[in-house]
Amino acid sequence: MNRQLRLTLGLSAIVAASAALVSLTQAAEPAFPAIDGKAVLEHTKVLASDAFEGRAPGTKGEDLTVAYLVEQLRKIGLQPGNPDGSWVQAVPLVGVSVQGSPSLTFRKGATERRLAWRDDYVAWTKRVAERVSLDASDLVFVGYGVQAPEFGWDDYKGLDLRGKTMVVLVGDPPVPDPAKPGELDSRAFGGKAMTYYGRWTYKYEMGALLGAAGVLIVHETEPAGYPFAIVQGKTTEQFDLQTLDGNQGRAAVEGWITLDQAKGLFQMAGQDFEALEAKAATREFRPVALGATASVSLANTIRKVPSANVAARLEGSDPRLKDEWVIYTTHWDHFGIGPAVNGDTIYRGAIDNASGTAGLLELARAMKATKPGPARSVLFLFVTAEEQGLLGSAGYAEHPLYPLSKTLAVLNLDGLNVHGRTRDLTIIGLGLSDLDDIVRGEAAVQGRVVKGDPMPEKGSYFRSDHFPFARKGVPSIHAGGGVEFVGQPADYGTRVLQEYIRNDYHKPSDAVKPDWDLSGAVEDLTLYLRAGYEIASAPVWPEWKPGAEWKPRRDEMMKAAGTR
Repeated sequence: MNRQLRLTLGLSAIVAASAALVSLTQAAEPAFPAIDGKAVLEHTKVLASDAFEGRAPGTKGEDLTVAYLVEQLRKIGLQPGNPDGSWVQAVPLVGVSVQGSPSLTFRKGATERRLAWRDDYVAWTKRVAERVSLDASDLVFVGYGVQAPEFGWDDYKGLDLRGKTMVVLVGDPPVPDPAKPGELDSRAFGGKAMTYYGRWTYKYEMGALLGAAGVLIVHETEPAGYPFAIVQGKTTEQFDLQTLDGNQGRAAVEGWITLDQAKGLFQMAGQDFEALEAKAATREFRPVALGATASVSLANTIRKVPSANVAARLEGSDPRLKDEWVIYTTHWDHFGIGPAVNGDTIYRGAIDNASGTAGLLELARAMKATKPGPARSVLFLFVTAEEQGLLGSAGYAEHPLYPLSKTLAVLNLDGLNVHGRTRDLTIIGLGLSDLDDIVRGEAAVQGRVVKGDPMPEKGSYFRSDHFPFARKGVPSIHAGGGVEFVGQPADYGTRVLQEYIRNDYHKPSDAVKPDWDLSGAVEDLTLYLRAGYEIASAPVWPEWKPGAEWKPRRDEMMKAAGTR
């Protein structure tokens, strides 16, 4: 082959490779349509209207919501998200309702404390059973109930919990920093930030793993992240995914007790609650048998509840990549009709999460209108039963419509900013994955700076629909809003968030308000639109950062799929 021919062929190969890269990365700046804030508000008003009855799974509200979402997605011109050609993914639920107002009795010798249903304690069962009970079950205090070998931590120390009821503190062990008095040791758990070990769901999972008959969490507002009034909402019907064994592996009784009742129990047992709570923040803590028992009987009504995720897809523009996916998630559900608060029984969930549902509808419209379209396929997933424990997203993660090994990332929306523009952008779980860098770049385009969760002790990363995907190993992010509001006092963001949690969160009063300002929501949705497009069109996949808890699961997943 002569030199001229080799040079010609070499140049041809370079041109072909460059053309392929341009096609993959969409080097030409895409034309993004503007996000329509008025459309977001109108969708929110419909979804949070009294006619939708609070959008509880398995109700008329679900039927209306699913129908509305399908109608809007069809109008946008998207395709059904389910490979079977339908717009829905079935998520079979089971609802369990405790009948009456059973009391919980703590007894030591001839002394007993009788706890009133809802006022002093809340309990339920995840077992699909008409009756469950604790019959003089020995009570054991297990501190924070954590087994974390990477931190050299074990609160159980070989304890046999079979037949016993564990009393456990919520949150992570608050380990003091020996070098910084008054601060927490960031080398132990997350310092101030909650890890999954601090999440209440983890406590129940450990009870099941160790065979406990009951698990009672001591409620404290600060580490829990919400007042006991939120826990009292769990006295209504509780949902779970239908399983083959009817959840027989779970503890028979799961619940919460108030801090005052916990202190009374420890006093009855001859123990000092504050002293044991302090001891529980050390590795030397050992379980403490309280010498008291717990008795309660829960009679249950059981019903199977068909529910559904709604899914729509936008097929990738690159034929080589259209079987790879970026997923946007949001939850459409709320609490439906429940106990009256100030005479109102409809839990409308306007911010939580009619706004996020409306936002994803508008984002889907904008993505469909973007030219050229993203190289990879995009799934818009509206999930059910988030308020019941992330059940819709967990259902998808367990039974994905498209392989998780071909899913690059999940971007989650949950509760839009309705108070105006912010100079900053909050990323929940900042530092976990490359998704941070993509979002940071898009925030910079808007003149905004990225910051972490302003209240990391609340464990927000574990409380929304990206989390079941993260647990499976898929890089997942939840971002939006901020605390530095343009034209507002420095404390405005913190103040409006605290007021929302105190006055409206999970209450009927979470309704559309006349003073809403969606300019900040529009910026967030614009950022999410551009970030998702970038992920779907980039030549490389986002990864977990080194040391991220779920990175090994991703590595195992990709290795099993033959891509690593």
